[in-house]
Formats: sequence, C-alpha cells, structure tokens
Amino acid sequence: MPRALVLFSGGQDSTACLAWALTRYSAVETVGFDYGQRHAVEMECRQTVLKEFRSQFPDWAPRLGEDHVLDLSLLGQLSDCALTAEKEIAFADNGLPNTFVPGRNLIFLTYAAALAYRRGIDALVGGMCETDYSGYPDCRDNTMQALQLALNLGMEQHFRIETPLMWLDKAATWRLAAEIGGPRLIALTQEHTHTCYMGDRSVRHDWGYGCGTCPACELRARGYREFSAGMEASHD
Repeated sequence: MPRALVLFSGGQDSTACLAWALTRYSAVETVGFDYGQRHAVEMECRQTVLKEFRSQFPDWAPRLGEDHVLDLSLLGQLSDCALTAEKEIAFADNGLPNTFVPGRNLIFLTYAAALAYRRGIDALVGGMCETDYSGYPDCRDNTMQALQLALNLGMEQHFRIETPLMWLDKAATWRLAAEIGGPRLIALTQEHTHTCYMGDRSVRHDWGYGCGTCPACELRARGYREFSAGMEASHD
C-alpha cells in the first residue's frame, strides 16, 4: 500500500502537509530534525501536535505511524545565520534574509530519503513553497524537481517529493487545513503548532503563538487575516 514520510517540524505548514498525507496514504510516518535551531521549542510542539492528531482525528490515527527525530546538529555548527545563532534578523548581502540556512532542505530531504529507503517508503512530503515565502532558493519547485532526480539516480529508487503547498499562499494553506480537517484542525494549528523564528510562545494571537514581528510570524498572521476575511465574506 502507498506510504509517505512527512518532513514534520511542528509548524503550520508541515501540520497541513501531515493532514494532507493522512487523507491520501494508507500509512504515514514523520521525521523531524534537530539542527540547533534557535526556535527549538518546535521540537516540543511537534510531539504535542502528533498527540493531538491521534486523539482528535480517530479516522487518521491508525494511519499515523512511527515518528523519527534525526540529529543534524552539524548543520547548526556550519550555519552562521539568525536561525542558528543569536543574531538580529536582517537581509544579507545576497538579498536573502539571514534566516536562510544554506542547504537545509537539501540535507533534510537527503536524510529523509535515506530513512525512507530503509523503511520502504517512496513518497517524501514537505511544506516547501515558493508562492508566499521568504525567498529561500531551496524551497523552489525547480530545486525540488532537481533533488528528486538526484535522489532517484543516486539511490536507484523511485522517490516522489510531494509539495502540496508549493503554489499556495498562506491564506490558502489555512483554507486547505479547513477543507481537510475543519474547525478542529484550525484550532489545533492555532493552539499547538509553532512557526515563530524567535521561539516565542509567550503571546497568544488569533493565529497562534509567536513574537508577531519576525518574517515567519508576519507571513502566518497575514495569511490568517486573509483566510478569516474570506470565511466571514462567505457567511454574509
């Protein structure tokens, strides 16, 4: 039966991807990466989200299998950016925000593919998106296509890299969650997922917890406002 491995950080996007995978695959496993991220609280949140998925969505629970956490601390040691060090978020000389961790998604997917190879899984699901994002080159569709080809050639496999959010803005990501899991999944996303780069869970906004000013919070907040406005207009 078709099986999937979801790159699961515990954030909004990967939570939507997990729900998406659970409606399409007979068995779904998850993998998280501990790479010395400044917002390490996401590692705790991801466990809470998985627990809530199992308790709140009994139809999905039997399909939700093993969770894996891989230690990629070397990536944090190699990176000198605002996601792995105490730096103010700004734009670098190359025009990218200094929250960009060079090679992160390439490394994540390569390790995920190695894990999937051992587990007999051929679908790798990730929340990469180039529609409403911070400009990271390793989130682009052509990067994913090139990496899929490289992984299949290098491992003699037929992996599929699935990116259900690639062409969705953040408002559409909220809508996707609503379509798949209804109000329960929206409430779960608001209360338990973590996106904030600062790792701040001291302030609860209508869209969830976060500092409210980092790029990740701004994207999530703007998407939620647009999603909410659309929901209100549809009820008028």
